[in-house]
Amino acid sequence: MDRAGAARVWAPRASTVELETTDGRTPLDAVGGGWWQGPALEHGTDYAFVLDGGPPRPDPRSAWQPHGVHGPSRAFDTDLHPWTADWSGRDVRGAVIYELHVGTFTPGGTLDTAIERLGHLAELGVEVVELMPVAAFPGVHGWGYDGVALYAVHEPYGGPAALQRFVDAAHAHGLAVCLDVVHNHLGPSGNYLQEFGPYFTERHHTPWGAAVNLDGDDAREVRAFLVDNAVRWLRDFRLDALRLDAVHALVDDSPRHVLAEMADAVAELATEVGRPLGLIAESDLNDVRTVTPTSRGGLGMTAQWADDVHHAIHARLTGETHGYYVDFGTTATLAHALTRVFVHDGGWSTFRGRTWGAPVPPGTDGHRFVVFGQDHDQVGNRALGDRPSAGLDDGGLAITAALVLLSPFTPMLFMGEEWGATTPWQYFTDHAEPELAEAIRRGRTEEFGGHGWEELYGGRLEVPDPQAAATVAASRLDWDEPHEEGRARLLRWYRDLIGLRRTERDVASGDLAAVRVETDPQDRWLVVHRGGVRVVVVLDDDEVRVPLGAQATPPRLLAAWDPEVHVAGGVLTSPGRSVTVLRCDPEEEP
Repeated sequence: MDRAGAARVWAPRASTVELETTDGRTPLDAVGGGWWQGPALEHGTDYAFVLDGGPPRPDPRSAWQPHGVHGPSRAFDTDLHPWTADWSGRDVRGAVIYELHVGTFTPGGTLDTAIERLGHLAELGVEVVELMPVAAFPGVHGWGYDGVALYAVHEPYGGPAALQRFVDAAHAHGLAVCLDVVHNHLGPSGNYLQEFGPYFTERHHTPWGAAVNLDGDDAREVRAFLVDNAVRWLRDFRLDALRLDAVHALVDDSPRHVLAEMADAVAELATEVGRPLGLIAESDLNDVRTVTPTSRGGLGMTAQWADDVHHAIHARLTGETHGYYVDFGTTATLAHALTRVFVHDGGWSTFRGRTWGAPVPPGTDGHRFVVFGQDHDQVGNRALGDRPSAGLDDGGLAITAALVLLSPFTPMLFMGEEWGATTPWQYFTDHAEPELAEAIRRGRTEEFGGHGWEELYGGRLEVPDPQAAATVAASRLDWDEPHEEGRARLLRWYRDLIGLRRTERDVASGDLAAVRVETDPQDRWLVVHRGGVRVVVVLDDDEVRVPLGAQATPPRLLAAWDPEVHVAGGVLTSPGRSVTVLRCDPEEEP
């Protein structure tokens, strides 16, 4: 269906295409280029396409799948929503991002119940809400990365109208909205795209099978399918940014990468609507070309995730060095990540068994990199879905928050992190096909039989059943926790740190050249220098004395996790496992 409401579909392999509604079947007209077109559809009309007399299939560009991913589509007019928020937009670079999963963020698990918690996010200081994928997927419960109707909004979340209500409400709270979209693969159940056209190719393969066809002679409309998808979310739902899942799996050997094409299309739309629009790429390549402008031969992404910063923080504070953490865990590695972004920047990656990445060139804006202490992958892809709060002490959680929120990067939080949520966030699915459900259970168990997971958890693992209702229930946030004293203290700490990004120019800066990390020879502490602001991190369990050097004026305390910290004679004395933030102006030259 096109923007004008006409029944329209790309099906270059079909000899005949019919539109099926409750009134029967109507032949569509071939209009060239493999496209077929028919009558206009009123909002709320159920319809499907019939190719060469086969079974009716949902529209590949359906906005609404109220009967599930296998059922007919329903016509949806995006212009019917009465937008009310006065919103001029927000650049995602340098903003505080908050990632949430609609189904487990609230007990109700819908976009409308999520609206009820937007006040909490605004009060926390969040500036961008990042929704995990809402594209329609099989069943009721899931992470959303097995979506098969990429233009639709999952009906159990409330459907497309609910997404418009959520975006409007977020804007009214001063919050931008970013949507996680998955273009690199479709889920295994309900994927009918290949019946319509050459959406996939055997020339390339990804972890999910045949790759999306982006560079074949017949790939033009497939590329347009993805570019139009991005533009449509930003235009018709008034989203502010998209997070593009695993772009390294978008295998494209054509002269112009599809991401560059998408970036230029989004830039054109931003000019048209008069507000900033962003594309945030998840990339495993550690290559700054991802965020290099298209005019300079790059892919033109606004920002990219930088997993190495997470790995460096997590491994140093927890001591975990199994699996992909094998090259992390030292204070020196942490200092490298905090100043140079990529740990694997052209050197050897033990986990990958090869050299990896490239250095970040001088002058690159640190805000181009999204960093975090936890996210859906780093929690949910653990064997038990256990959060850092399950193993770290409160001091360790406070240190993680400070290193992320006071960094020169774009910080992101994962729902519940701000109060040290004790609820796990586990992997769950809701597939109706018994053989598929069993394959997922078996694969999940086998995945955690190696890479040090059993040793980490102290013996044989009982991996939660992804198909069990109890796994979903265990993953829902407990909104009583933020009111508990221990949790409330951490919540106040997060608010204080986010506040410093607004009041301290040095903290708000993305200038990587102005960042320096000083480490203790005995590995008891480190100090992150952000211009005149110092983040003093005590790694040792016992009290330590950290020299601050000669100061023209006494250091000013900006925030302290432990009230027992004090500064005298150019020395900060702090209890163990703690973090203190000071302004030391003017700062002596190192």
